[in-house]
Amino acid sequence: MLKLHNMFKVYRTDEVETVALNGVNVEIDQGDFVAVMGPSGCGKSTLLNIVGLLDNPSDGDYFFFDENVAKYTEAQRAHIRKKNIGFIFQSFNLIDELNVAENIELALLYHDMPGAERKRRVAEVMDKMGIAHRAKHMPGQLSGGQQQRVAVARAVVGDQPLILADEPTGNLDSAHGQEVMEMLRTLNSEGTTIVMVTHSPAHADYARRTVNLFDGHVVTDAMRAA
Repeated sequence: MLKLHNMFKVYRTDEVETVALNGVNVEIDQGDFVAVMGPSGCGKSTLLNIVGLLDNPSDGDYFFFDENVAKYTEAQRAHIRKKNIGFIFQSFNLIDELNVAENIELALLYHDMPGAERKRRVAEVMDKMGIAHRAKHMPGQLSGGQQQRVAVARAVVGDQPLILADEPTGNLDSAHGQEVMEMLRTLNSEGTTIVMVTHSPAHADYARRTVNLFDGHVVTDAMRAA
């Protein structure tokens, strides 16, 4: 599904050069569930941003469905993103002025899709995520766990094959965090590919595979023991 080959990402200012990714090589197959771990500043978020086509590498190749997208323009990357990638963030990133259904539908507004089909998909995914009874509630009326359920629903409503999750349980207590991880595991079992950044070994155990980064390098890449 995707392949990073000899990838570098360097951030430069007038005085400082920071190497965030240093010759990274990673392949992720369709249907995989990968946890990316490592200490703060090791390159996890940079890796996720490049995989999510939010940024380009400084050097190296990125093959997305056999297409080298490493040097694509923002317009080209945006076109691929909206069809293929859903995002789940630690801070939920819901719009306070929109209710639950409207927040989820927002992910479909950039698709060429009739309004009735958008409503049908939103209703379907709300039911799947157990939040249909909250459709008219505003984000401020929801618990953290409910807000993250809405964020997951927004990420999957477009049926994108790849979900990127950046510390999806970071702002949740243990019970709600476990709920979100169970949802991700279910989505993966249904065929969605998931790449998740996490600091939690317990949540990494939900993944089939763990990639550990340190100082911009991949130091281990291992399948989870059965």
